[in-house]
Amino acid sequence: MDRFQKVELVLILIILFVNMFIVILLNNSGVFSGFFLLGQNGEVLNAPFDFISEEDISIYEDKIIINIKNYTLSRYDSSESMIPVFSESTTGVGIKPNSEEDIHVGDIISFRQEDIMIVHRVVEKGVDDKGYFFITKGDNNILGDGKIRFSEIDSVLVALIY
Repeated sequence: MDRFQKVELVLILIILFVNMFIVILLNNSGVFSGFFLLGQNGEVLNAPFDFISEEDISIYEDKIIINIKNYTLSRYDSSESMIPVFSESTTGVGIKPNSEEDIHVGDIISFRQEDIMIVHRVVEKGVDDKGYFFITKGDNNILGDGKIRFSEIDSVLVALIY
């Protein structure tokens, strides 16, 4: 193999690797999922809204204080619908939202359906003839939970303690 053939081979390999990388990204196959959080179907999940500002956090030598009003503490069942974000050993800190504007796509909310408390991510927010609605889905679930109304929402998750 002469020098020009070697250069040609190297260029072909570079082009192949670049094309493979582009195809993987376009297909959103999850091979590079460390760059973004993917749901069960390979969809990119939005991050929750930032409810806690730096001014709400006080750091001391022996403790950290997070100033949150109207909070709730939660533990979770082992349904695995939100792993790896949280599992049954995780403690969640939630706040009661004041209005529909306090809930964003990507937020994780708790709500009741048929006397069961569910904690899933908001994947869509919309308005219909009955007002605002939210479509939620567990990150590991294939199907969403249907339309959730603001009156059904118990809290918005603002912190996780592992």
